[in-house]
Amino acid sequence: MTKPPKVPVWRKPKPATAAAAPKQKLSESQIAAARARAEAAGRRYPNLVDNMWAAKQPRD
Repeated sequence: MTKPPKVPVWRKPKPATAAAAPKQKLSESQIAAARARAEAAGRRYPNLVDNMWAAKQPRD
């Protein structure tokens, strides 16, 4: 039995609960964490996945 292929995050529709919630900007510490994660992975700037990860981190 094989697993169905995973759908990339950027191709998934927004969840109904997220559509109703207001958007939030990343704090300075979250932005720094996303940049550090991107640099550790060898990227020049953070991508969507880095920003999504940083948004889950606690705000300072």
